[in-house]
Amino acid sequence: MDNGASSYRRFLEGDDNGIVEIIRDYKDGLILFLNRYVNNIHIAEEIAEDTFFKIVTRKPRFTAKGSFKTWLYTIGRNMAINHIRRTKKILTAPIEVIDGNSDEFDLEKSYIHEEQKIIIHRALSRINTDYSKVLYLKFFEDLDNEQIAVVLKKNRRQIENMIYQAKQSLKSELDKEGFYYEGL
Repeated sequence: MDNGASSYRRFLEGDDNGIVEIIRDYKDGLILFLNRYVNNIHIAEEIAEDTFFKIVTRKPRFTAKGSFKTWLYTIGRNMAINHIRRTKKILTAPIEVIDGNSDEFDLEKSYIHEEQKIIIHRALSRINTDYSKVLYLKFFEDLDNEQIAVVLKKNRRQIENMIYQAKQSLKSELDKEGFYYEGL
């Protein structure tokens, strides 16, 4: 049982600190994921709040078939789709790459890194929306293919194909900018 699942179980048993831990651990990633659907960080924040509100008030059952994160992101995804249906808009936005911990501060390396992030963001915003979503879940949220399949309501084989095609599409966009990225 992962941390989110145990926190949720504790919340269901009456420990309010469980929901606090869930919000603390999953809020930022959920907002960034939802932003891929609505292309507005403020709306994504509202949908994330609504997602947490839903699990607090309705207390849906977590069956532990997958990870807690997958379950939570699926609820958020469904709420984002409902929002899109209500507003009749489908938009995309670049993913904000969160810089990892860096022990050394080297201005030149930092500048180059920032420039690379900008190029990757631009390229991600130009590829197919579904491709950017699958790449976000795979590389920024560290979900495996099975978990991504659950969140996006596709089978594992479709996800594998999407990841391959998304990488090729992103690589093509990066090539247009004259940018080589080792991870593709």
